[in-house]
Amino acid sequence: MPFITQSSIQEVIDKMDAVAVMGDYVRLENRNGRFMGLCPFHNEKTPSFSVNPDLKLYHCFGCGKGGTVLNFIMEMDKLTFPEAIERLAKRFGVALQHEDGGNAETDKNAAKIEALFDLYSRVAGSFHYLLAKMPQGKSALTYVLSRGISYEMVEKFKLGYAPADREWLFKFLSKKGYSEEFLAVSVLFSRKHLRMSFFADRLIFPINDRQGRTIAFGGRLLSGDGPKYLNTSESALYKKGQTLFAVDAALPEIKKTKEAYIAEGYMDVIALHQAGVTNTVAPLGTAFTDEQARLLRRFAERVNLIFDSDNAGQTAAIKAILTCRRNGLIAYIVMPDETAQSAAQAGQSHDDVSDGALKKVINMKDPADILKEFGKEVLKNCVKSVILDLDYLIARSKGLYNINASEGKFRAAAFVFPYLETLDSEVVRDAALGQLADALRVDREAVRNDYNNRRTNIVSRHPGTGTSQDQRPHNLPLRMNEELFLLAVVAVNDDLYSQFRARLSIEEIEDPAAKDIFIALEECFVRDETGLDALLPRISSENARKFIVERGVTMEFSSNPEQLISDGIKRIKQKRIERRSAKIVTEIRLIESNQNKDENTYRSAMRDDELLLEKMHIDAELRKLKESKE
Repeated sequence: MPFITQSSIQEVIDKMDAVAVMGDYVRLENRNGRFMGLCPFHNEKTPSFSVNPDLKLYHCFGCGKGGTVLNFIMEMDKLTFPEAIERLAKRFGVALQHEDGGNAETDKNAAKIEALFDLYSRVAGSFHYLLAKMPQGKSALTYVLSRGISYEMVEKFKLGYAPADREWLFKFLSKKGYSEEFLAVSVLFSRKHLRMSFFADRLIFPINDRQGRTIAFGGRLLSGDGPKYLNTSESALYKKGQTLFAVDAALPEIKKTKEAYIAEGYMDVIALHQAGVTNTVAPLGTAFTDEQARLLRRFAERVNLIFDSDNAGQTAAIKAILTCRRNGLIAYIVMPDETAQSAAQAGQSHDDVSDGALKKVINMKDPADILKEFGKEVLKNCVKSVILDLDYLIARSKGLYNINASEGKFRAAAFVFPYLETLDSEVVRDAALGQLADALRVDREAVRNDYNNRRTNIVSRHPGTGTSQDQRPHNLPLRMNEELFLLAVVAVNDDLYSQFRARLSIEEIEDPAAKDIFIALEECFVRDETGLDALLPRISSENARKFIVERGVTMEFSSNPEQLISDGIKRIKQKRIERRSAKIVTEIRLIESNQNKDENTYRSAMRDDELLLEKMHIDAELRKLKESKE
């Protein structure tokens, strides 16, 4: 794969609308030219994530993360640099130019990723065709339709069928020109027996990324022995803890409503989409993870958890609540005992839904079962009945422990304490403590003391695991000084670098971080590269990079940068001369105080005269500098 020319890269960066790009990941509000939003990298309620549209920089003043917009989308979507440039070029209408040469290893990896995307798209299409059009998929299609899932949903989610013949897929792909070596790394086949497909006689659910590209598959067993559900192994495309089923289909409604539903399985998600709850997603065979919560938090403010009412489902719900709160999402629980009433009150008369039917709804575990039995309107109304996570946890604790006994009260309170630790507001936490104490009918101060003792014990056993305020970036920020300030101004106004370098040399800079920035600027100047996307990677000091990004986002260097640079150069030169002058004065005093003791008084006097003469020249230079208007 040939290199993208530097001029093309610069054209993409120049044409890129930073706010539009970042708006795909973070909700931004314009605050006097600075665009602010909730940081996607850490839990916060008050926006501290800032974007500078002119410099195309972002910085979070809460966790310290920052960089260029290009770096941001590479990190968020796990893209290589060429992939990010190509995506932005398509979006902003830039025709990329290429040149010969390139990094062979990088090109090989990029080609492999593209080939995997192509393979998974072809396999998804083939499985779907077998389900929808071919006789061997008839039993799988009949099963799906018997669950109340419409053919429209079969098409929307591109459901498929993997044949019972485990060698079918290998033979099919081999005929299409795929090599054994490539298929061996596709994770679609057995590691021990390459010709054997990972899926056999299973209903197939394609798993897509946010862009709608197929990156993995889930398969439900239709007959025989084996696990009910299987997912493909993790690959270069797929990390199950970072992906959500149906995220591509759900994102438009999530962005619109700022709300998401989280169900447990594929069929539940599809059933809810059929019922019109199109902002529903599901984890992929694991507990709801921090990465998945942060993905949703970019677009949503709250989630509604739909989990089974058995012990396993309720345990999963509790873990999901903590994950949501830990990552800045408000969580609600869809409650089965309330859903039937909600369904009835929302238009289903008792003639339509009898008391016996309502009880049946209550006892059902799966949205897919409710869809099949009662239809999409009942299901849609069922999931609207929710309770706040704290109310749910308190009710759960009272059901688990005998709160008529003092030991039971203690255990019930302790059951809720992990939830309180996820709250980042002392006001909200204090209100929750009060609600918990009132529900258990105990003194509020007693509950507060028990909670504080628990926190103290945890921190003492595991230093650094306290509240979010204790979790600061590992590297302390640089302290502002004249040299750092000046080099940061030049860095974000690199069109002024040629004038700057003509007036100040690197030998006149003493601060190591400032020198690092100076060297990086010179490298960019020599290579005729501009912009922070070119500069920042050349700065070896992580702290120096963070310093530039943080200061650049504040826009403090955008007003009259020429004057800032001129004044900065003058101050640095002046201080350097003043330090040399002070050093000479000290040396002269030492000579004069030691002259009587010195055996070679003549040599000391000569040195004294040299220093006095140098002091005169320095003083003249200092006066000239102070009087200058540049």
